[in-house]
Amino acid sequence: MCTADDKVTLVVLTAIDVEYLAVRERLSQVRRHNHPAGTVFETGLLPGGAGRIALTVTGVGNAGAAILAERAIAMFEPAAVLFIGVAGGLDADLELGDLVVATKVYAVHGGREEHDGFHPRPRSWDASHHLEQIARHVARAGWWKTLLATEPGSEAPRVVFRPIAASEVVLNCRTTRLSEQLRRNYGDAAAIDMESGGVYLAGHLNHRLPVLTVRGISDLADGAKSVMDSMGWQAVAAGNAAALGLAIAADLCSEKRRTGSAAGPALPRRQESPRAPGTN
Repeated sequence: MCTADDKVTLVVLTAIDVEYLAVRERLSQVRRHNHPAGTVFETGLLPGGAGRIALTVTGVGNAGAAILAERAIAMFEPAAVLFIGVAGGLDADLELGDLVVATKVYAVHGGREEHDGFHPRPRSWDASHHLEQIARHVARAGWWKTLLATEPGSEAPRVVFRPIAASEVVLNCRTTRLSEQLRRNYGDAAAIDMESGGVYLAGHLNHRLPVLTVRGISDLADGAKSVMDSMGWQAVAAGNAAALGLAIAADLCSEKRRTGSAAGPALPRRQESPRAPGTN
């Protein structure tokens, strides 16, 4: 166990405060670490004490996410980087609160605009094979559900493994040029966010450091984002993503000392909390 060790095993990045708090409240022994350039990190023990992670908020956008990911990688020299947060759903079968683990991240705004329309110049990064395999194992094993902030017996969110589009704008309509661009050129993207492209680029530039994005669906990019946000779906989706993401982190940290059991690291008993919006 790593309870007495300050060594950070992984870096977890979030874009906004609701995502940050969803991760932080599931950590223990939280300590502050200041970067010389001013960025404030906190480190904390994962559920079950499997390892210590470093956590910070990058702010919205791929550029800031790339810079702070690079800063975190240089400071902590982690084994991997996880990006945990919320996203807009694109696939028709996704529901609010569902989880998308990115098998690939598309940077969707690269291209050339001509008189006959937009011609994409795609750039993409695949998820780390090993991290994706761990994520699939954790999702199947099911013990990550003990970290969900829902009442016992509530239906757990669905987990899918699909590509994610990394945009530079908030998509909140299905009839815009961006929506059409996504349908034509990135039709397998299940969700859209604004940071994963920057984080994956930083990982790629650091000796192909393993990176994985875990996103909870907080809206369906259909014009109702403000309504869904006011109903609390950002917090629910962020909490779901934190539960799965930290379980993946715990599994990775404890990999060398596991005996091969699918049960995963010992986790604390779930505390009851208010029912998520929209559940029965």
